[in-house]
Parts: sequence; structure tokens; C-alpha cells
Amino acid sequence: HGTVETAVKAIKFGAYDFIEKPFKSDRLINLVTRSIEAALLRRENEELKLRVGSQSELIGTSNAVNHVRQIIEKVAPANSRVLISGPSGSGKEVAAQMLHNLSRRADGPFVVVNCATMEPDRMEEELFGTETPTDGSDAPRKVGTFEQAHNGTLFLDEVGDMPSETQGKIVRVLQEQIFTRVGGTTKVEVDVRVVASSTYDLADEIKEGRFREDLYYRLCVVPIEIPSLRDRREDIPLLAVHFMTKTGETTGQAVRQIGDDAIAALQSYDWSGGNVRELRNVIERMLIMAPEESGAPIGTESLPEEIMSGGSTERDSNHGAEVIGLPLREARKIFERDYLLAQVTRF
Repeated sequence: HGTVETAVKAIKFGAYDFIEKPFKSDRLINLVTRSIEAALLRRENEELKLRVGSQSELIGTSNAVNHVRQIIEKVAPANSRVLISGPSGSGKEVAAQMLHNLSRRADGPFVVVNCATMEPDRMEEELFGTETPTDGSDAPRKVGTFEQAHNGTLFLDEVGDMPSETQGKIVRVLQEQIFTRVGGTTKVEVDVRVVASSTYDLADEIKEGRFREDLYYRLCVVPIEIPSLRDRREDIPLLAVHFMTKTGETTGQAVRQIGDDAIAALQSYDWSGGNVRELRNVIERMLIMAPEESGAPIGTESLPEEIMSGGSTERDSNHGAEVIGLPLREARKIFERDYLLAQVTRF
């Protein structure tokens, strides 16, 4: 013989939901199913955090990173929408996570939607949810990511890949914070801060007719540009140590020191994609492939060939063949020039 007070107390103590008598079996089964799914998701989330660790801080002390950090700290407490741009893998999601953690919504959810990997015909269902299944089945109502992010932050990753039809609906939602679920008529009101990111130059996308200008100006209230790795080479030693520690935690291997020669090679590499994620992959490969001398620093022998060749293996092999046929004095001049160019690039 439950009462409202009993139900409220149960929820406060951690109950997923409550059912009033008399109840229908279908509703009971749906509630139990959803509660089991929620429990599994929580457990998986905790395990992933333990294994990988959630990076929510930009690593580095370069002027470029310090500038980005200052902008984030200034804009985070506001409720303004932010558009983060930069090369793929440069840390746009990390910046978005920082914005959320430093905001007044830090206790709310941080929901990520990858617009590049989502199927275009399911985009609206993912964003707004479904009132009744579109395939005619008896599946329960689906909550979209906008509702999931209520009182928190919704991160639209690679927003330039969003279908044009969805772009028009997003414009209205950003303005009114009200939408209807797919297949429904009920108005749903939410309080969500939207942070978007793009690898593309959205101004060019607008000119080509692939992105709505009104959506761009609503998303880009405060723009933040994440620098490429080539523009912050002085941060590579700190990033390398950070990724080495994270890789050791993930793989269970002992963390190794990286030799000065390997650090110099990493700083001299072109990193044409501006990709911090690529650096992480290189560090992970170094730890796995390094010789078993656990006390010795990992040197250049564990680096991939493309790093050692500066990204142009064929050019360097031809260059080496030319040098072999030259007198020592001429060959030394070529080596000294290449060495100085590498150091200029590194610093």
C-alpha cells in the first residue's frame, strides 16, 4: 500500500522508478528492462573510465595552448554557444569537456553526438527521440540526445556533416529550446548548452551550399581555434610523457622513459595532419615494440619509419643514395644542412 511519500523516499534512496497498483505487466517489464540497461551502462562507463581515463585537460605550456585555455576559462561560466574548430584529432572534444567541467552545468550530463558517423536518416531520431516507433513495432519511446543533455551540455562533433534537413530543425531548437519527438506532437522543453566542433571551414561550406548560414551564426557565438600539433611542437615532450603514462595504465605495462633522441625526432616530424591522436598512437606503439630493457629509455629504434624519415621515405632513400656517391666534404655539408633544418623545424 505505497504512498507518494514512500515513492519519493525510495527514489531518493536509489530506486530506478516506482509502479502504482494496479499495474500492467507490459509497463513493469519495460521498466525493469530499462533499469537493467541503465545499470549495465553505468557499470560499463565506470570500467571504461578506469581503463582509459577521461582526459578533460589540454596538455601543454605553449603560448598557443595557453591562449586556448584562457578563452575556455573565460567563456565556460557563461551559457553561450561555442564553435570549436581545428584539425582532426587535435583535441576539440577535450576542449568541449573542459568547457563543460568549468561551467555551471558541470554536475549535469555531457552528451556527445558524432554527426560524421551517424546515419543521416536516423539523425533526427538520435537528436530528438521517438514518440512512437517508426517501424510499427511495440518498442518503448526513445529519448533523444537533446533530452539526455537536459541541464547539461550537448556536444555536436563534426557538425559540418549534419544533413541539411536536420540543420533546419536544429536552428529552431537552438532558438526556442523546444522540439517534438519524431512521430509525436507533444512539445518538449529542454535547457541545453550546445557546443559544436568542425574540422571543415564552415565559411567555405556555406559558400558551397552545404551548411546553413543561420545555423552557423547561432552556433558560432564564441569561436575557439585549436592549434595543430605543428604549431605547438614545444608541447610534444609533455604530451609524450602523458600518453606514455596513459598507455601504461591501459596495457598494464611498466611506464618507460623516452630518450632525448626520440623526443627530438618526434618534434622534427611534420605532423601534417596536426594530429595529437596520431602522436598518442605512436607513443603506444613505442611502448609495445620497445626492447625488453625496462631500465633504459626508449630510443629512436622503436619509432615508426615514417617518423624517422620525416614523412617521406622515398625521398630520403634517394637522397641517401646520392650522398654515398659524393666526396666526404660535400656529403658532410648536406648532412649539416639537413640537421640544421630539422632543428629549426623542431624549435
